[in-house]
Amino acid sequence: MSRPALKLRSWPLTVLYYLLPFGALRPLSRVGWKPVSRVALYKSVPTRLLSRAWGRLNQVELPHWLRRPVYSLYIWTFGVNMKEAAVEDLHHYRNLSEFFRRKLKPQARPVSGLHSVISPSDGKILNFGQVKNCEVEQVKGVTYSLESFLGPRTYMEDLPFPPASSCDSFRNQLVTREGNELYHCVIYLAPGDYHCFHSPTDWTVSHRRHFPGSLMSVNPGMARWIKELFCHNERVVLTGDWKHGFFSLTAVGATNVGSIRIYFDRDLHTNSPRYSKGSYNDFSFVTHTNKEGVPMRKGEHLGEFNLGSTIVLIFEAPKDFNFRLKAGQKIRFGEALGSL
Repeated sequence: MSRPALKLRSWPLTVLYYLLPFGALRPLSRVGWKPVSRVALYKSVPTRLLSRAWGRLNQVELPHWLRRPVYSLYIWTFGVNMKEAAVEDLHHYRNLSEFFRRKLKPQARPVSGLHSVISPSDGKILNFGQVKNCEVEQVKGVTYSLESFLGPRTYMEDLPFPPASSCDSFRNQLVTREGNELYHCVIYLAPGDYHCFHSPTDWTVSHRRHFPGSLMSVNPGMARWIKELFCHNERVVLTGDWKHGFFSLTAVGATNVGSIRIYFDRDLHTNSPRYSKGSYNDFSFVTHTNKEGVPMRKGEHLGEFNLGSTIVLIFEAPKDFNFRLKAGQKIRFGEALGSL
């Protein structure tokens, strides 16, 4: 392609191509111009910068008289049930960030004691089931690589079970007990959902891996559009073990969700300019003074998002583990995901 044609292949023209009536820019093809795909165009949007700006805007304290109309509009738009909030008075929340991270009344989310794995958050079930061929479905028919999502197992020495040999598959590095299978569950948190997430079972967190990345929208429509969306986005992977072996919970960032907070991890800083996309950084909770890691009880507070995002659970369990779910169903924190 010639130099003039390269200059024509720019995002402003591409935006016009998709906005103007069909064929309006077709004559440009005669000089070698072609629009980039919608996916490539969307990936070029500086979502990290925009999300960082949105986060700062959320920290701005609203005047007392403005809080009720602003929050009421949000409640009406996204169907928020404020009767469940620990503090129902809208004037209590000084800024949007405090409102997004509102706590619930203790009795609003009873934790199921009869099932081994509960939902860590409110949300919508996008997909669940057994992991096959090291591919996981983010939505029906659209998959991503398990190894790309979790990253290489370079920290296996931190875990309480021995690493697999180099000739074993990535899946066999995770499934540590004979007769077990690998399972997954994907939960999408909408903007109106309760934004905190909790421990889905009794387990011990041994390691944290932070992937700086894009902050593209993770709503179901976008998840169908962009393959391996969850692998492109910023995410925090917590891994460890439960009574049946390997267990992991991953908090996936999204547009305007520049902040992922893990309550017991003060060293974690997401959507930070000092971290570049395509890298990752590890942190071990196993130390000389703490040989086990961080123990978590089922239902215990674990972390929070700003605005909404996605939780992905990947864990091993015996073959008779059964999910008690339907794809697309709404679920609330504390309700059963599955049990043996």
